[in-house]
Amino acid sequence: MLLAEQRRLLCDHGRRVVETGLVLGTSGNLSVRLGDLVAVTPGGLALDRLEPEACPVVGVGGDLVEGDLSPSSETPMHLAIYAATGTAAIVHTHSTFATVVSAALTELPPVHYNTTLLGGVVQVAGYATYGTAELAANVMAALGDRRAVLLANHGGVTLGADLPEAFEAARLLEWLCEVYVRARALGEPTTLTEEQLSAVVRRRQAPAFPFSED
Repeated sequence: MLLAEQRRLLCDHGRRVVETGLVLGTSGNLSVRLGDLVAVTPGGLALDRLEPEACPVVGVGGDLVEGDLSPSSETPMHLAIYAATGTAAIVHTHSTFATVVSAALTELPPVHYNTTLLGGVVQVAGYATYGTAELAANVMAALGDRRAVLLANHGGVTLGADLPEAFEAARLLEWLCEVYVRARALGEPTTLTEEQLSAVVRRRQAPAFPFSED
């Protein structure tokens, strides 16, 4: 079986996105790339009930290489991201707070410095019907060099060097959206400036022990 380990990871993380409430029913999809092949979750099946052999393998051009089931309808979006970035895994969710923010705003305001872990202020891609080339193009325009993007009136997409990293980015994106929504219920949230966010990035890049003992 091609990409056996990657397909197993899709099933493991399919269960995790359901258990953590990031998806409901048959919504959402995940994929992993290895070379010129991509293992992706199939369309129309609940992510917490998948078996490895149910996950199709496609080429980077979109051709079905192995599997009896049709790839997720969002496969064109996944392939567009792989073609334009060096990422190796993608998680697409319909999580509650990410969807709320995507339905109301054009970007996720940076209310917490961990926004920097996603590469900067997360943008909202313009709405388009799911599974279309238009949606894929909108996602690419909004993603830039970040690790996350919100899809208007739809959900969120996160990237990672592997599936665990992409999954953790999805959890972080949902947490940041929830923090903003809950803060907004209390009043107008204070957002961090570009200078403040840049200071956090520099802090993370600094040596672990920057102070001299002299």
